[in-house]
Amino acid sequence: MNQTYALTAVAVVVLVTVLVGALGLRISRTTSDFYVASRTVGPRLNAAAISGEYLSAASFLGVAGLVLLQGPEMLWYPVGYTAGYLVLLVLVAAPLRRSGAYTLPDFAEARLESQAVRRIAVLFVVGVGWLYLLPQLQGAGLTLEILTGAPHWVGGVVVAVVVGAAVAAGGMRSITFVQAFQYWLKLTALLVPAFFLVAAWAGDGAPRASFDAPAVFGRHTAVTVAEDVRLSLDAPLALTVTGQVDGRAHEAAPLVLAAGEHSVRAHARLEFTPGTPVPGTRTEAGLGVSSWSQPLSGDERGYRLYATYGLILATFLGTMGLPHVAVRFYTSPNGRAARRTTLVVLGLVGVFYLLPPVYGALGRIYAPELALTGDADAAVLVLPERMLGGLLGDLLGALLAGGAFAAFLSTASGLTMAVAGVLHQDVLPKRGVRSFRWAVLVAVLVPLAGSMAARDVPVADAVGLAFAVSASSFCPLLVLGIWWRGLTPPGAVAGLVTGGGAALSAVLTTRAGLAPPGWAHTLLAWPAAWSVPLGFLTMVLVSLGTPARVPGGTAAILARLHLPEGVAGDRVGGTR
Repeated sequence: MNQTYALTAVAVVVLVTVLVGALGLRISRTTSDFYVASRTVGPRLNAAAISGEYLSAASFLGVAGLVLLQGPEMLWYPVGYTAGYLVLLVLVAAPLRRSGAYTLPDFAEARLESQAVRRIAVLFVVGVGWLYLLPQLQGAGLTLEILTGAPHWVGGVVVAVVVGAAVAAGGMRSITFVQAFQYWLKLTALLVPAFFLVAAWAGDGAPRASFDAPAVFGRHTAVTVAEDVRLSLDAPLALTVTGQVDGRAHEAAPLVLAAGEHSVRAHARLEFTPGTPVPGTRTEAGLGVSSWSQPLSGDERGYRLYATYGLILATFLGTMGLPHVAVRFYTSPNGRAARRTTLVVLGLVGVFYLLPPVYGALGRIYAPELALTGDADAAVLVLPERMLGGLLGDLLGALLAGGAFAAFLSTASGLTMAVAGVLHQDVLPKRGVRSFRWAVLVAVLVPLAGSMAARDVPVADAVGLAFAVSASSFCPLLVLGIWWRGLTPPGAVAGLVTGGGAALSAVLTTRAGLAPPGWAHTLLAWPAAWSVPLGFLTMVLVSLGTPARVPGGTAAILARLHLPEGVAGDRVGGTR
């Protein structure tokens, strides 16, 4: 990829982001402008902004990377990401707006009249926000590393600086315009190259250009394995090895591996000749290419059906509790506008998600070595050069690089705004603009440090973990808080701590490599299938056991949540 073109595209995206953010800053005049854009954002603009911040590094790079690694079974990710807005539309969007809250902790306190519930909600907003911010910064580092060879941390620092400055300067009004612009940029950046890449694939008569043909290396390829893996071979394979294979060290030695499985240690260098079939891989933990349709019993590959259900539940139900998504609905003028916004978001997100799987499928054909290097998320960025080359490949690669950087900036902006707002209201001792700017600094520095320490987590996987924690904590709180008058503060606290805490503990255990292989690893890696029901059940049972703790204002707040704004205002004294 031509570095000059790519860096120019990234610089233009950063410059336009700053300029558009400055436009919002010029029209931000009140505190309400700063926090919720004075609740005047119409459905079309708000939908574009929500789509812009929601379609993150996981969507732009990660989905294609997962399809490259594991094939069409990973299409559950975009299906889940999109369908989550359907659940949000039916159960949450309008009532959440009518609550008059600014943040999820505001809603929790207003509904349950409890500071304890608010404090627990603050912890989960910050935790989920940082879990989601981490892969945005990692993706930015990967992008600049591929474009320029810069150290991995540089891209994350650039995003942190630009986003921190934009959010601190203009607040919600600024980032609304930024995120709406960046949605259309991301869609264009994926759509235009896809036409050329599919046309190149259709015109390529070589066997490797058929989607149903075995993947082969099209040229001499050297791969450095990122972690301990097992290679699965259907036939003997000749290659050159520098490193440990099957417990033996080799130094640039020609080697023929027999059919079957072979253990390769991390950092081993494998050199393949043109026409060599790409070996199947899986990590030593037992995760690899398998079928989600296999039964629940049997060997390690048979656990994938359970994992798929866990993934579906996390993405379907986790969307409503994502702090940067929830806060955008507070900017709608009323509940009806919030519902319209959600409908438009469904269309915009659905159109976008038609594209990343195309890049993943092409990556399996033209960049199969990425499955061995641990850089599968780079498939979107390397395909134009690999398939087209020349000036056209450079220009399309630059467009994709700019779109990828827009993904990092837009999502990171929304998450930083949401986390900083909660830190400002509930953690830092002083109020005011200066205090908010300190909150912005904390909101971006913590995940930036995490992105430098944890580099080996696939982008979409990392986002999936944030969805699991959100689904296990805020989904029960929002659904029961909006639709069940029997919810009590002790029930809410118990459910948040039990469901959300269990999911978060499972996530951390998995990421730390402490989960044993087999069912234990699968249950902890995809916790939503059991942690979401656990959260709901705990909230219901504890609330039923504490009926005297139902807040006195429950009837009034439920009327506000469910009645149209004018009627609710007449009956309960107006809305905020």
